[in-house]
Amino acid sequence: MAAYYQFIKREQQDDGVTVAYYKPTEHAQGAWNEHEQHMAPATGLLTAELTGYVPQANTRVARISLDILGLIPLDDFTITTRCIRPGKTIELIEAVMSSRGRDAIIARAWRLMTQDTSSIAGIEDRKAKHKPEDLPVWNDMQGWPGGFIESVRLVADPERRPGKGMVWITNDVEMVEGQLTDDMVHLVGMVDTANGVVPRLGLGLSGLEWMFPNTDLQIHMHCVPKGRWLGIEAVQQYGDDGIGLTSAVLHDVHGPFGRSEQILTIRPMPR
Repeated sequence: MAAYYQFIKREQQDDGVTVAYYKPTEHAQGAWNEHEQHMAPATGLLTAELTGYVPQANTRVARISLDILGLIPLDDFTITTRCIRPGKTIELIEAVMSSRGRDAIIARAWRLMTQDTSSIAGIEDRKAKHKPEDLPVWNDMQGWPGGFIESVRLVADPERRPGKGMVWITNDVEMVEGQLTDDMVHLVGMVDTANGVVPRLGLGLSGLEWMFPNTDLQIHMHCVPKGRWLGIEAVQQYGDDGIGLTSAVLHDVHGPFGRSEQILTIRPMPR
């Protein structure tokens, strides 16, 4: 089966730091430049490294914060993972993706203690009106180039419009060659597409006068996501000074499981 990445090797250092070596495939190719990786699968792989780092049975990842330090090369890279705030009930871990002698992404995750709070559970975000199997195929995003966009399938709520709407997305590509991808990694590995499902400027790079890449991705999860379809209920807003924001309620097939935020730098498209 196709995969976004090939695993090369892993090194364990004496101080508890791990360094994993990977190679991207053509399916990880980004949309803005043909020689870069898309942030979405990179997020999934970093999530896999974070969740797999010295796991504790009574904790789970509740928030992942990723800062994009520049173009993510479509080239061999390492992910260096360490604990920066140890604890039995609250722990902060960090994974840094590096390529060609520089850091490309810094990801930090809070692991929090889990316990039974079902007696007081309550979710204010509403469930999606439609299940993905009940919605029409949505091909508009295929106007964007890159191997990652080619790898995904989308359906959209009929009320979706530029700036706001609901889109469901899935794919049949494993995160790492020869390894089954668990549900959370699979779903989190598509969240970055929120910035492209309701763009205020329309879809497709051809003819666009403005670009709107995100410089970060914040994911908060009040539930562990399950299944293979990610629902993105997104809103995109542009300020008047070159900065924008894409916000989304994230759904799996059972209901909302969290939210994401992406800050945008809005600038003229290079010619």
